[in-house]
Parts: sequence; C-alpha cells; structure tokens
Amino acid sequence: MSIRILSPQLINQIAAGEVVERPASVVKELVENSLDAGARRIEIEIEQGGIKLIRVRDDGVGIAKHELALALSRHATSKVSQFRDLESLQSMGFRGEALPSISSVSRLRLISQHQEAQEAWEVTGDGTDTSSQAKPAAHPQGTSVEIRDLFFNTPARRKFLRTEKTEFNHINSLVQRLALVRFDVGFTLRHNGRPLFSLPPCEDQIERERRIVQLLGTAFLDQALTVDEQAGDLSLSGWVARPSFSRSQADMQYFYVNRRMVRDKLVTHAVRQSYQDVLYHGRHPAYVLFLGMDPCKVDVNVHPTKHEVRFRDSRSVHDFIYRGLHHVLAETHPQAVSVSVEPSGFSEENTADQSDQQHGYRVPKQQGIDWRLAERPAAYRAGFVAQQPVDSSVETPQTEQVPPLGFALAQLHGIYILAQNQSGLVLVDMHAAHERITYERFKQTHNGSGIISQPLLVPVRVAVSASEADLVETFEAFLSQIGIEVSRLGHDTLAIRTIPALLQGADAEKLLRDLLSDLAEHGQTKRLQDEIDKVLATMACHTSVRANRRLELDEMNALLRDMERTERADQCNHGRPTWVQLSIAELDRLFLRGR
Repeated sequence: MSIRILSPQLINQIAAGEVVERPASVVKELVENSLDAGARRIEIEIEQGGIKLIRVRDDGVGIAKHELALALSRHATSKVSQFRDLESLQSMGFRGEALPSISSVSRLRLISQHQEAQEAWEVTGDGTDTSSQAKPAAHPQGTSVEIRDLFFNTPARRKFLRTEKTEFNHINSLVQRLALVRFDVGFTLRHNGRPLFSLPPCEDQIERERRIVQLLGTAFLDQALTVDEQAGDLSLSGWVARPSFSRSQADMQYFYVNRRMVRDKLVTHAVRQSYQDVLYHGRHPAYVLFLGMDPCKVDVNVHPTKHEVRFRDSRSVHDFIYRGLHHVLAETHPQAVSVSVEPSGFSEENTADQSDQQHGYRVPKQQGIDWRLAERPAAYRAGFVAQQPVDSSVETPQTEQVPPLGFALAQLHGIYILAQNQSGLVLVDMHAAHERITYERFKQTHNGSGIISQPLLVPVRVAVSASEADLVETFEAFLSQIGIEVSRLGHDTLAIRTIPALLQGADAEKLLRDLLSDLAEHGQTKRLQDEIDKVLATMACHTSVRANRRLELDEMNALLRDMERTERADQCNHGRPTWVQLSIAELDRLFLRGR
C-alpha cells in the first residue's frame, strides 16, 4: 500500500482511541478542564451510564467567543506554549487532544461565558472534522460541555462498553477520586435524574473529614492515621488506615502527585513495604495520600491517560514515602497519655490481697516471666478497685493516674486479659500482644548488632543475564553491607560466597535472584530485611507466652505497660489486632441500660 496523509477526522478518531476509553474517560477530561479553569463548583449529569448523555458544568473563568472553535481544534491549548512549560506542568491537561478527540466520536455542544464577557456563546461538533460557527446562548459565567451519543459513529468501539451500571460505576469512582483531592471544589453528580451526592467546597479540616466520611465511610476515618511528613521539597500528607482496617481488594487506595491521581508501581511498592510486619497475608492497605514535589522533578507526559508518572529521582521518592508511612504506622500503639480516675473508696490496706484474689477465687501460683513492674504496686491496686462502691467512713487515697490500657482485672480461658481503663473494658489477646513486643525487641537487638555474614561451605554458582551480572558489580558494596558476598566468574555467571548468618539454610540462589529483580525494578531492595524479619517473627512466635498460661496480675499489668511502650503494638506480626476497647456506652447498650 502507498503512504498517504490521514484525514483530520481519522487522526482525531485514532487519538480518541487513546484518550476516550469509555464514558468515564470523557468525564475525567472534562472535569480536569474545569479544574484547570479555576472552577469552585462542578456539576456532572449522566444518562444511561454516559452513553446517552454526559454534561459537565462549571463556574470557572470561561472561554472567550473567538476561542470556542479553536478549543475543538487538535493540539490547541492554553496550558503550555513552550517546552519549558511541559517540564514544570501544574495543570491537569496540556495536550489539547481531549475536546477534539471526544468531538470526533460524539455529538458535542460547548457553551461558555468568559469572566470578562457580558454574554455566552456556543459551538457544536457532530463527529466530522469541522465545527459550527459560534452563536449566542444563555449561560452564566463558566462553561458547559454536553456530550451525546458517545461512539455513535464508531459502532465497533461501542460494542466494547459494559452495562449501564458498570459504566456509571466507573464514572462514580472517577468523580470520587477527584473529590478526594480537590477539597476546595464542590462536586455534584446525578445519574438518570437522580442525585448521587452533592459535596460543597471544604473550608477547614472538619469539612474535609466530613467529605472523607461521605465518600469512604465512617469506619475508614475512625481507623485512619493522619500523615504529615516533609523532607526538602517533598511533602506527604493525608490519611492511612490502621492495618486492622485492611481490605481484601486494593479498592480503597488513592494516591496523588501534585494533586494528579496516579497509579504507579514505585508508589505502590513503597506503601506496601511500609506496612510490612503489620499486614495480614493477602490483605491490602487503605489510604488517601498526597505527594507534593517540584513539578520539574516529575514527568507526567508518559501516558495518554496521564495515570502514570516518571520521577527523576525515583529512589529518593520511594525512600521518602516508605520512611514517612513507616514512621506513622510505627506509632500504632495505645496512646501514651494518662488520664485521671476518681479516687477509690478503699484504703491501701484493704487491697493487700487483691493481687491474688479475683472474683472469689485464688489465682494459682505460677513460675514468673521476666516482666518487671516499674510502677508502685499500690497504683495497680488503686486502679483495680477503682469505681467500686465508696465507703465514706474510709479515708481515700490520692487520685491515681490510669494508663491507656488501664489495670488488669482477670484472665479469661488463659487466652485473654481483661482490664479496666477510663473508657471501659479492655480485652487483650495475650499471645498476640507478647509476640509483637518480643518481635520488636528482637529487631532492635538485631539492628543494633548489624548483619553477621556466614560463609558458604561451597560457593553457589548462579547463571544470570549479562545485565544482572552488571547489577551485582554496580551494587557490590550494598550487597556486602547486607551480608551477601557475590563474585562474577564470567560474562553471565556469579558465585555466592556468603549470606547472612540468620538465614543459614535458606535458598541462596533464589534470594539473590529476588534481590537482583528488586534492584533492577526499583534501584533498591528491602527483600533481605524482609527475610530476616520473617526469621525474627518466627522466633518471637515460639518464645512468646502461650495460650493457657496462667498469669498473675502483676504480670498482666507489666504486659499492658509493655504494649503502651512498643511500636506497632496494636497489631500482632500477622496484622491481627492485639486488643479491643469496649466503652461504658457499648456495655450499656449490650444490657439495654438507659432504655
């Protein structure tokens, strides 16, 4: 076949194949245009999942009359004018392909009144390569774009669309993602005339959290930890859910770079690693996170849909995200602030035997564990009898401080510790809590002593690609630092000579291949640390107090105090909760009190 120049209409339809995947793609492009126009309120109206109608209306700056037809021309944009602008993009759109591409596969109507104009004007497109002349219209300041009969002239594309419900779900998810990053903008969404939500602009943190609740539910916010990290020109803010709120699917993960929503493997990897030790196998974390950085250090022009980005210094971005979230998640232990409790009506003498007697029976004596109480036993006795009936004839002690997890009352079936704190009843999984405490201590000890290498009796030969062998030479110092000595025997052959002593007996070849895979993909790896942590976790599991072990009150209270001082103490090493709180109000509801 001979080479020929494509017609403008066919060029636009080919471009539409990249930009307009489905109705949600159209909504994304139009709403992002509204955001770039400085809109404070955006209304989205959908019919039949967007196949029949998509209408987006905003109160932005508007488009001047003489630019309306130009807006439907390919590669016409107000957002960039030279390459320097492309290197430091802060707008959502920039290619100038959205409107002409959408117009080539639909019946489009564009109405706008510029902020400096006295009247509105409109133009239309019908799938051809020409647009109508501008004519007067009725419209307030801002812009409305109306898309009808999507893919009416490309029936093959239309066959690939899903059901009306599925297509609308994609639109709903898309608008939610935009609403979660642009708290300063109000969003309204309607489908087939029925309002789905109406979100006013948020002026403060309380209103932002109210929007979070409306879009993601109360449970997410109740379990969310606030993130606010800064390092140089990098900033990370938002919310990450506690590991106990993990999901079976990655359906509640929202990440934005300079307010642009992205799906990036490097980001996902960094977030996932920050949840190590606290996320149950096969579960997914939930988060809403905003990464801010110099626009010159990130390339957003790497994919037609702009979902992917490329960082100039990917390693530093990865480390920053990992360190910031790792720090926040490490603080998931009972609050370290004590609260006061009303003084008990019993004197210290009256509680002398309380450590041995509980609910009318004597706790069997048992061999002690190496848990030491730093606090005065009197404080625990006072806490144990707190809120008991007051005998006014007995002199009361001074007000004591109640720690976050309170004071132990009893053991249940040799598995759970029951404790009383200021809020109500605390239940602790004894083994899970001690496992976390022991594991964190093992990690501190190991990190303090460093990684000790173990020479292999016979070096392990590994056949690799030339590029992998080059990686070993590039990262030779790093591999040595983490306890692995690898030498290059030839163009594509390596020899493993040492591995960390703690991993003696591990599959050295598989470990090296996994490390090289990480280094090739991310320029770094924490896989070895993960493997060491697995060993330490197993050791912690086997050395922790087992179920059916009877503990004395002093031992139970010592465990509670250790939990309050230990990082990540809210979850065991497998991501399960170690304790739960039942408030007085919740207990009252169980017994219908106050009804």
